Amino acid sequence: MDYRSAKQFILSKLRDELSDKLYYHGLHHTMDVLRMAKEIAASEGVVGRDLTLLKTAALFHDAGFVKDKHAGHEHEGCLMVQDLLPRFGYTPEDVKAICGMIMATKIPQSPTNLLEEIICDADLDYLGRDDFYRIGDSLFEELREYHLIHDEQEWNRLQVSFLSAHKFHTLTNKSLREPVKQMYLEDLKGLVATY
Repeated sequence: MDYRSAKQFILSKLRDELSDKLYYHGLHHTMDVLRMAKEIAASEGVVGRDLTLLKTAALFHDAGFVKDKHAGHEHEGCLMVQDLLPRFGYTPEDVKAICGMIMATKIPQSPTNLLEEIICDADLDYLGRDDFYRIGDSLFEELREYHLIHDEQEWNRLQVSFLSAHKFHTLTNKSLREPVKQMYLEDLKGLVATY
């Protein structure tokens, strides 16, 4: 399994092919998810081959956005993984595990094992971080650009609904991010109550 070459390949593809209208789902998001997946994995005791599979899934989890559409990007990413990763020495079992992780990030998230839980938490880690509003603003701008949302009031209502339904999965993020996320949820509920 040649992780380094697979990483180089997908980062180059994302850099070249992602739309510049992806203010949230750009290369920076992929790198953030990779960084957080490694941090959460370290905290959860994931090492070796499992860690390599997790890092690969983090790199490919939003690769389907090269098709420049939001709906179904996870499925598109899995198709890319199935096509590309065998060339880098990944086995059919590796590919299946990576696709499982990618599909688990589809909203609403549906992880069935620890690696899937980690990537789900890494994908939405910002919900419980100091950069919540800055990153949220980039998602708002992207959704507006793609005509998936119309104004700030609609966005804030969506955020209240999303944060209310969202659950972190790993012990790490339940303790580290959940309390901060709840604080943002209360702030947003207060704001939406003024509409």
